Formats: sequence, C-alpha cells, structure tokens
Amino acid sequence: MAVISDFVFWCVCIILLSIVWKYFQRRRRWAAIIDKIPGPKGIPIFGVTWKMLTSRENIAKASRALLEPYGKYPVVRLWAGPFPVILLTKAESAKVLLSSNKHSDKAIFYRYLMNWIGDGLLTSTGHKWQQRRKLITPSFHFQILENFLLVMNEQSKILVQVLEKQSQQNVNSDFDIYPLISRCTLDIICETAMGQGVHAQLNADSEYLNAVNDLTRVIKMRMNRPWLSPNWIFRLTNAGKIEKEALKIVHGFTNKIIKMKRENFKTDDDLSQDNEEEILGKKRRVALLDMLLKESSSGNQPLTDEDIREEVDTFMFEGHDTTAVGISWALYCIGQLPAIQQKMYDELYNIFGDSDRDATTEDFHHMKYMDLVLKESLRCFPPVPTYGRAIKEKLEICGYEIPPGVTVIITPFLVHRDLANYIKPDEFNPDRFLAENSQNRDPYAFLPFSAGLRNCIGQKFAVMEEKAVISRILRSFVVTSVEEKDILSNLVGELVLRPIRGIKVKLQPRPKI
Repeated sequence: MAVISDFVFWCVCIILLSIVWKYFQRRRRWAAIIDKIPGPKGIPIFGVTWKMLTSRENIAKASRALLEPYGKYPVVRLWAGPFPVILLTKAESAKVLLSSNKHSDKAIFYRYLMNWIGDGLLTSTGHKWQQRRKLITPSFHFQILENFLLVMNEQSKILVQVLEKQSQQNVNSDFDIYPLISRCTLDIICETAMGQGVHAQLNADSEYLNAVNDLTRVIKMRMNRPWLSPNWIFRLTNAGKIEKEALKIVHGFTNKIIKMKRENFKTDDDLSQDNEEEILGKKRRVALLDMLLKESSSGNQPLTDEDIREEVDTFMFEGHDTTAVGISWALYCIGQLPAIQQKMYDELYNIFGDSDRDATTEDFHHMKYMDLVLKESLRCFPPVPTYGRAIKEKLEICGYEIPPGVTVIITPFLVHRDLANYIKPDEFNPDRFLAENSQNRDPYAFLPFSAGLRNCIGQKFAVMEEKAVISRILRSFVVTSVEEKDILSNLVGELVLRPIRGIKVKLQPRPKI
C-alpha cells in the first residue's frame, strides 16, 4: 500500500512540475513578443494584479493610476497574474480587431455566463454563431420593434407611478434610481422576449426577479475571484449553490414558456401581419420567442427547446441590466445639467404638448436633441465596460504583434476619451454628435454597442426603449442628480459600468406649462 501511495505522490508531482514547466516555456515565448508592447511592469506569477489588491471602492482609482502613463498608446500590455492581456484604447486599434472576421471568438471570461445563457448568440462561435445570427436578425425588423413599443409604453407608465410613490416617500431627499429602472427593463425584456410578464415593478419579491439578481451577483463575484474559475471548485462553494437554485427558477420559467408556446404554435401564418388576432381590443403581440419558433420551423435546421432557451436567456441577460444602467446614466447626466434638461423637455412639449399619450415611432424621429443627449451619455458612460476576444492566430495591431492564445480587451470607456476624437472628453456635451461635428470622426471612436461582425443585434431595441422610458419620465418629473464627487474614480466595471454608491436623484413633479 505504501508503495502505491508513493507512486501516486510522485506521479502527481511529475504532472504538476510538467504543467509549471510548460507554462513557463509558454510565458517566455509570450514575453519575448508581448513585452515589446508598452505597459506597466509586473512581477513574475502575479503580474500587475498585486497593484489592484484594494477595496472595491478604490479599484477604479487604482486602474486609472496604473494606465494613465500609457494613455498615448493605442495598444497597452498588462500581465493579469501569469497571463498576458492586451488593452485596445483607441479607435484605430479597436477597428483592427472589430473589423476582422478571423478574431471573433469571445474571451475566456465569457464562460462565467454559460451556466445561465448557454452557448447562445453572445457566447457561441464559428458556424453556430453565423447560423444563429442569420436566424435571429429578422426578429429585430422595424415592424417587430414597433410591436414591442406597446410594452415599453405600458411599463414606462407603471415606472412613473412607482417613481411618484418613491418621490413622495423621499420628499427633498435623494434615492438610488437604478434598482427601479432595472425592474422596469426586466418587465420589458420578459414580455418582449417571451410574451410573459413577471411584474417585477409591482412585486419586489418576485421569485424570478430575485433569481436574476442572484445570478448577476454571483457572476460578478466569480469574475473577481480567479480561484473560483474551475467549475468543480465553484460548485462546492455557497455561491455555486446559490447559482444552482437560481438557475432552476430562471431556466424553469423559460422552459415552461417555450413548452406553452410550442403547444400553441400552429403555422407560420399565425404570426403573419394579416392574421393578427384581436384580443380585448388589442392586436396579438408577437414576442421574440414567437419569431424564433417561426424562423426555426421554416428553416432546414429546426432549433431544439434547449437551443431556443439559450437564445431567450441571452436576450434576457443582454436586454436587462445593460439597458437599465444606460437609462440610469442618462438620467444622471440630464439631472446634472438643467439647461440641457430644459431643452429636452421643450422638444418633448413640441411633440406631445400637455397630452399624456403614448410615444410612437414617429415621435422618436422628432426627438433630435434627445438623440444627441443619449449618444453623449453612452459615450461618457458606456454600459458595457469591455469587449473581450480570444486570439486564435497571430495578429498585428498598430505595429505590435499579438501571438495566439492571448486575450485582447477593447475598453470603450477609454476609446470614448481619446483626445484625437473628443475635445475635453470628461465634459458632457451633446453637440459633439451634431452632423457637422461628427462627420469626420472615426466610426470606431463610438462603441457603446460594439461594432463590426459581432455588434449588438439589439441596439435599435435598446435605443427605442431608452427613448420611451426617458421621455415618459421627463414629461412627468424634473430630475436632479445628487453630485457625486469625482464619480469617474468611483466606477466599477463588472458586468455593466456603474458607480459604487448607486445613481442618486431627486424627483419633483413637473409643472405644466
């Protein structure tokens, strides 16, 4: 028995030594190439990670201090622990990666999402991604988006009622508006994606809402704790158990809706515009799930229930938190600048007058100034802080070679602050996006929805939702943001970009003209 134990021990030692030796061999090859790229010096094994060992409140300050000396370079090198990471911080470097059809595979950190959203449009690669993208694109046709506006208007009105109650409870005091916006966007994406509401705005104890919040919290935590990367370790932790229970609820809900929709689904003609049913005086609403079932049934490769669940859950993930934080940041910016808010309201008054009617897509075409404000808000505070790619073959960017196996990260927050494209980038100035001021700007200098082959398929949906919600709020309230000292140093970039202490506002009923 002792002989066997010794044999096992030495086998394990040899395997571990082999792994370590292979790693150092690979690191030496990487370093010979990558260390030619400008970037902060690290120490073996730990890289620059030790410089980031600070509180959550100070992580943004530490990051800016680390990268500030390299602000003039379009490509910056970091060693994240023992692994190299390349940051692209300017339009010219981001363009090389995003316009390439050879480097579209997502970075390794997207794997933390896969327990929830599977191998859907966000995380899939190669032929599967191409097939799914082609299948899903018709679901975001203008006529379909117009159908979704009914839901956006309904939920925006509920949000105003919730905000009225909140502002009455907090007279002359501020509150964090993000959680309330988040519940609204969850209601919108649930009904538009699945055709089934979860009533998160009216029921803060919603089982589905709590499960989604648990999943988001666990994923953020796991991304910041690399020792939880292996699934077998993660499953043993309390966080792994929380995720397991939350997934039962979220996947169970989605599976139930898919089953119900399949049973009710008859023929492609059921979804045609000519045969829309009249239910309680309203046109039959078509959800993204309905469109998936239709496209799947009319194609050569029908989707399984699991395939459809992956895509529906991907819609849910991408269309909830990102839009919520985008709307919240816009309200923060608007609430900081009364003159800009008044100009927006004047535009809305010219469209709606004193009417409380719902917004239409035609109304959105006339919200020219709101377009500028929303673009500037997305520039200052892009909801998605990073886009990551896994490099599969040698790549050259701005004269620097990047070898296979390396993770490359595009940072919209830094791209959007490049002095070559934006004068005084930390100032909020919607006029940057007037045609005469932006016509010569590199299109890759504005990346709130990424760009190229893997740009956000739902960006028109998101902009429509932002306009519906914000126009309803500004017609009802005067928004005042609570000044956050040095807010740029108090940001945290996890799944979405948000301030540590929330987005605090005060609301007053808007006086009628």
